[in-house]
Amino acid sequence: MQAITAPMPISKPMRWTGRIISGLAVLFLLFDGVIKLINIQPVVDSSIQLGLPVDLAPRVGILLLVCLAVYLIPRNAVLGAILLTGYLGGAIAIQARSGAELFSLVFPLIIGALLWGGLFLRDPQLRALVPLRR
Repeated sequence: MQAITAPMPISKPMRWTGRIISGLAVLFLLFDGVIKLINIQPVVDSSIQLGLPVDLAPRVGILLLVCLAVYLIPRNAVLGAILLTGYLGGAIAIQARSGAELFSLVFPLIIGALLWGGLFLRDPQLRALVPLRR
């Protein structure tokens, strides 16, 4: 038999903290997706440095913005977080392959932690699924 755990109610300060944390990550990813979509010169330079085709950046930007849209729909936020985790993992892999410095490898991890941490703080069902223990 499985025990069914009811989601614990979340306080307003915790919910708002989760929204702010998620918002920081969302703002960065929105900015990143838009600059990739319009393919500005720093994106072109980064693509060349990473060994990626320059015309790939707008398609990557669209992919990022679609994943972000899924994350922003409260009902689909966990699916969006999973998709964005895959996207950020790809970013880490490309940075590692190009021999990037440590910050470029760790920054996607920080963004992923903000996405999941903010979602954890504001979603009672996720908190019930992944309970923290003392």
